[in-house]
Amino acid sequence: MTPRRVAVLLAAGLAVIAFAMWVASTRHLERATLTGDLVLPQLERSVNAISEVDLAKGDGTRTTLKRDSAGWNVGERGWPADTSKLRKLLLDLGALTVVEEKTRLPANYPQLGVEDVSSPQASGTRIDAIAPGRTWALIIGKSSSGKSGYVRVAGAPQSLLAAPLLTPDADPKGWLEHALLDLHAERVREVTERPADAAAYTAVRVKKDAPDFTVSPLPKGRLLTGPAAAEPIAAALSTLTLDDVHKASAAADAHQAHALFSTFDGLELDVAGHQDGARSLITISAHASAGQTQAEAQNLSARLAGFEFEIPQYRYTAIFKPLEELLQPAAAPAKKTRSAQAQ
Repeated sequence: MTPRRVAVLLAAGLAVIAFAMWVASTRHLERATLTGDLVLPQLERSVNAISEVDLAKGDGTRTTLKRDSAGWNVGERGWPADTSKLRKLLLDLGALTVVEEKTRLPANYPQLGVEDVSSPQASGTRIDAIAPGRTWALIIGKSSSGKSGYVRVAGAPQSLLAAPLLTPDADPKGWLEHALLDLHAERVREVTERPADAAAYTAVRVKKDAPDFTVSPLPKGRLLTGPAAAEPIAAALSTLTLDDVHKASAAADAHQAHALFSTFDGLELDVAGHQDGARSLITISAHASAGQTQAEAQNLSARLAGFEFEIPQYRYTAIFKPLEELLQPAAAPAKKTRSAQAQ
C-alpha cells in the first residue's frame, strides 16, 4: 500500500470518528436541554393573537371557540365564552414545559392517553390554538400527578410528561359564560305569577322601601306564612346563572309557566319556563314601559332573545313559586259533635 493511500484512509477514518463524535454530542446536548423546554414554542408570546381554539375528543365531543369584534363565543351554542377560563388555558399552554421524555412508540400511546383522537376509543383531548399564519396542536392525555400530565404535539412521535397539568373539557357547556341575569330585588315592584297548572297571583309593593309584598288573590280563609312571604320571589332573578343554553324552538309550549317581573323604573322581564325531564328551561323577553329603561331592555333583548336557558332546579322553583308555598296550612275541617251527628 502506497503512502498516499495510507494517508487517504487515515483521513477518512478521522473524518468518520469526528462525525460520530459530533452526532453523539448533539444527541447529548438535545437530551440535556430538553427538560424545561417549552412544549409549544412561541405560543406564550402569541396568546393575544389567537383567534380560534378547537377542542376535540375521539367520541365526537368538540368545542369551537372563536373570537370576533364582540369577543369570544362558543360556536356550538352561539353564546359568549368564559374568557377568564379560556385565557387561563392559553397561558397554561404557552407555559407548558417538558418534565421528561416518554414513549415514541404509537403502540404505547394509549397507555398515556396521547393517541390520535381520530379513533373513537381515544381518551385524550386535542387542542388546536390558531393564530394568523400559525397553528399549535397538542394532544392532552392522562394526568401523572396533581401538577403534571402526558402530552404529545400532534404529528410528532415523541410523547412527553409536561407541567402544568392540563385538564381541558371538550364539552361546549363547560366553556359558556354562565352569568345570565342580575335583577336586584330592590328594583322589583311587582311579580305576576301565571303557573301552568295552578292558581295565578300577584305580589306587589307600592314603595321601594316597603318591606313586604301584598299578595292577591288569596284563597278564602287562607293566610300568608308571614308578612315577608313573597319577598324571596323578588330576588329570584338576582345573580341568575345558566347551566347550558340552546337556540329556542319556534313553537311555544302551551303548558309553560310565566312570571312577569316589573321594576319601579319601568323594566319588564317576562320569564317563561317548563321542565323537560331533569332539565329546568326558561326563555326571557325584555320590555320597557318607561324611557329610562328603554336602552336596558333593548340590550337585554339583543342578548337573550332566541335562546332557551337551562338553569339550576332550585332557581327555577324560586322564579315560579306556587301560591300554596306562600300560605299557612289550611285549617282542618271542624269535627262534628255527637249531638250534631244525632240530629
